Amino acid sequence: MQLKTVENYQDMSMVACSIIMEKVKQLESPVLGLATGSTPEGLYKQLIEQYKQDNVSFQNVKTFNLDEYVGLTKQNKQSYDYYMRENLFSHIDIDLANTYLPNGASADLDQECIDYEARIKQAGGIDIQVLGIGLNGHIGFNEPGTNFSSRTHIIDLAESTRTANARFFDSLEEVPEQAITMGVDTIMDSKEILLLVSGEKKAEAVSRMLEGEISEEFPASILQKHPHVTVVGDKAALSLL
Repeated sequence: MQLKTVENYQDMSMVACSIIMEKVKQLESPVLGLATGSTPEGLYKQLIEQYKQDNVSFQNVKTFNLDEYVGLTKQNKQSYDYYMRENLFSHIDIDLANTYLPNGASADLDQECIDYEARIKQAGGIDIQVLGIGLNGHIGFNEPGTNFSSRTHIIDLAESTRTANARFFDSLEEVPEQAITMGVDTIMDSKEILLLVSGEKKAEAVSRMLEGEISEEFPASILQKHPHVTVVGDKAALSLL
């Protein structure tokens, strides 16, 4: 596991951007695993800026997002599909037909999980997966207790996760109670993992992830077993290491 310590969130975003750009330029048909939430927003802004400066093209890129809320349509402003279009896809030259997210509004959610796995496999697997980490150690929406052998599945969201995400909604009641998420094993199949962490509130989770025991009660701990993980974090997030 490679650890890159930076000064602040802006630096984290810039370093992450350079890593993604290198991967996009290096591969003929790169497959990126993407995340949502506040942590990767800076990364996406940097990628947009690099595209506008003609430093990178996404024409040959395919993307797969970690997760999507159950019950939200693509048009819902709280959906991750909407988030990705607003924060990245609409500002770069990617073919939207090559951007994949689970369909949380599917009439058959179990089949949607199976199909999502098949799409990833058909694309040749994920070359580099962007991750954040939840305060309870969740990666994607794999909450504590999720089996390490899990593939893309439907998950009941922990109250702590719904509370943390409530800031994006008008109220906690509006936060969906379930999501479709790549499983732990799906994430571990990624050829490389890029974990982004920022802020003092993430310090304890980062410390436990890197130095604690590997346990399904703290899903991110499994990353200790992945052969190619790069952690980019600011000093506050890495302060307990």
